[in-house]
Order: sequence, then structure tokens, then C-alpha cells
Amino acid sequence: MSQDTEWIGVDLDGTLANRNHEGGEIGEPVPAMVDRVKLWLSEGRDVRLFTSRAYAMSTEQLKAINSWLVHNLGETIPITCEKDPDMKELWDDKAVQVIANTGQRADGEL
Repeated sequence: MSQDTEWIGVDLDGTLANRNHEGGEIGEPVPAMVDRVKLWLSEGRDVRLFTSRAYAMSTEQLKAINSWLVHNLGETIPITCEKDPDMKELWDDKAVQVIANTGQRADGEL
């Protein structure tokens, strides 16, 4: 695994966007996490949206996610629900411990 192929996974619901249980709508952006992802992208890092929504995703769901990404990040990023050996880290309220809806690590690190 080389640094050129490493990527960072970022969960959608509860990490990049506030968790919203109404009709599958994507919640409002979590500013701290959106800013972090924008910084990584500006540094040329490979960032991917890692979400269970990607499993058997419909065309309409893909359009909604991409529209949300463009509106909040200014661009789309790859969407996946699969890990591979090149995934460097996963930012998720269940993995790299993130306090839900804040984008802040539970251990206090940036």
C-alpha cells in the first residue's frame, strides 16, 4: 500500500451530515466535518463517502447524494460501502469515534 493509493472514508449520516430519520432525506451538513473534508480535498487527498446508502443504491439516491455533495463540498467524491486495503482511516460515529453530529473526535484529537 503506497501513500498514493491510500484513501479516507467519511460516513454520511451522523458524521458529514446530521442524522435525519425522516424519509431517508440527507440531513444538514456538520460544519466541522465539512471543513475537514474540504481541507483534505484541497490537499489532494483521496476522500470517499463511505455509507451504507451505497448498498443497492438507486439512481435517484445517487443523484440526491451527489447533489448534496456538490452543494456542501463544491464537488462530488466517490461513494462506496466497501472497504479495501488502501483505506487509511474511517471517520464515523462507529469507527474513528466521532461525537454524533459534530465532526469532533471523541478522544479530543483534531
